[in-house]
Amino acid sequence: MEILHDVSMTLDEGEMVAIIGPNGAGKSTLIKTIFGLLRATRGRVLFRGTDIAGLPPRALVLMGIAYVPQSNNTFASLTVLENLEMGAITRRISPIRLPQYRAPDAKMQSRMMNDAQIRERAIRTVELFPNLQPKLRERAGALSGGEQQMVALAKSMMLDPDVLLIDEPSAGLAPKLVDMVFSKIVEINEEGTAVVIVEQNAKKALAIADRGYVLETGRNRFEGTGEELLSNADVAKLYLGG
Repeated sequence: MEILHDVSMTLDEGEMVAIIGPNGAGKSTLIKTIFGLLRATRGRVLFRGTDIAGLPPRALVLMGIAYVPQSNNTFASLTVLENLEMGAITRRISPIRLPQYRAPDAKMQSRMMNDAQIRERAIRTVELFPNLQPKLRERAGALSGGEQQMVALAKSMMLDPDVLLIDEPSAGLAPKLVDMVFSKIVEINEEGTAVVIVEQNAKKALAIADRGYVLETGRNRFEGTGEELLSNADVAKLYLGG
């Protein structure tokens, strides 16, 4: 069954884009398709001029794209530090050969890390998430929901991505924890990582986004800057609760 119908969006270097809309609009399907978890039946997904539609997630990670799923995004039985190390496992393994690449290109090859580089990356990542510093030896499953989301974000940043796709980061979190998670997403973006955020909390997502897209029944309904969409009367009535 087709869920998306001629959806079109763009993301510029260092930009943050929010994707909002009602349940069933196709928001999560869109970023899963971008990341290769779902296969598009038609259309293209362009990353720096290269069509990446159909490439497996492992290849996209080596090209500079990372993804934080809505749920099951940490290894509950592992410590926080072990989660960070697992976040880089794709970069530790030699890249697979793909029909589109006769050999791994220089950009993909440069993303490979040895164990010493992974440890160094973990140190830099913890500096970005100082609240995790005292919890590195604790099991991720024992942390609060907000802390687990921080671990998920930190794990994705072990990949040093150019683009970070985040699916529903506030799901199930108390308001205070939502503020903490959104603040960290802004900080990640300000560090230079472009972000696509799918979020039910439309007001918060648009408030931090440079631009936004409203999807409805798998189609583009509205698009504009975050500020424009927040002040759009139709968007407010239909999707922002007033």
